[in-house]
Amino acid sequence: MGFDLESLTDATSGAIGSLVSTTILYPLDTCKTKYQAELAAKHQRRKYRNIADVFWEAVSTGRVLSLYQGLGTKNLQSFISSFIYFYEYSLLRRLYLEKTGKKTIGTKANLIVAAAAGACTVILTQPLDTAASRMQTSAFGKSKGLWETLSEGTWSEAFDGLGISILLTSNPAIQYTAFDQLKQRLLQKKLSIKSVTDSSPESLSAFSAFVLGAVSKCFATCITYPAIRCKVMLQSADSDENGITDIELRNKRTVSAVASAIWKKEGFWGFFKGLGAQNLKTILSSALLLMVKEKIAKTAWVLILALTRYFSGKHARLKSV
Repeated sequence: MGFDLESLTDATSGAIGSLVSTTILYPLDTCKTKYQAELAAKHQRRKYRNIADVFWEAVSTGRVLSLYQGLGTKNLQSFISSFIYFYEYSLLRRLYLEKTGKKTIGTKANLIVAAAAGACTVILTQPLDTAASRMQTSAFGKSKGLWETLSEGTWSEAFDGLGISILLTSNPAIQYTAFDQLKQRLLQKKLSIKSVTDSSPESLSAFSAFVLGAVSKCFATCITYPAIRCKVMLQSADSDENGITDIELRNKRTVSAVASAIWKKEGFWGFFKGLGAQNLKTILSSALLLMVKEKIAKTAWVLILALTRYFSGKHARLKSV
């Protein structure tokens, strides 16, 4: 087969981990996104004081299930983007090590590899990301389907926030670089006593993966949060639920217009509105993703290896006939 086995294993386990974490934490993600999307001047009364207000709105109106609006689209986007990202990241990382002859990858090289993989991923999945954000910020019970959401505007609008999404590839780049560096140090002792005959990839314990995932994601999120807030605002500019009345923002759909609107209405700290909610959601999500990924990595490796040998053997038999 033409696929790199270890990269395919990383991609499969990463995509499954993303699917699990996205599904479990989706109500929190919806509350977080609706809270981030609201824009109001300091003297104006806010609809949401925190993410708990979003949750209680859903409960009080009998629309708890609406916290899951857009889940299918988000799961599709998460699965595809994680599969592409982890495959490209693992493959590029292995190619770098083979070309340089080094045993480990340095921090700078790791950042470049992670950013390159992330940039390719967001270009391919941006329409799904934009649609998911619009569905989440719609009024509870009024969210439209994926195709209807995408077909409402032009294809250029489906790529709203692409530039800032590419900029935000620095987030997973920082996260996974920090995670890999910490992971390598943690596994040094285990690798030294690992059996020579065991060729399967080493993995962290569930607890270690959870902790390292949380620490690395928190670090990355704090650094990149102003761009994250601007991206949410940009993708939900058409929503009547977020309090945006700035015609310039709705028409221009640029990062500068979003940044200007936040600065005028909420000031400097407006760029960090929802940071706590973002950290809570992304830390739990990334920690769960990496925990699941680490725990199923060996199983995925064995299954993919078995399938590879099966299809290789089948191809050889057909060829001999």
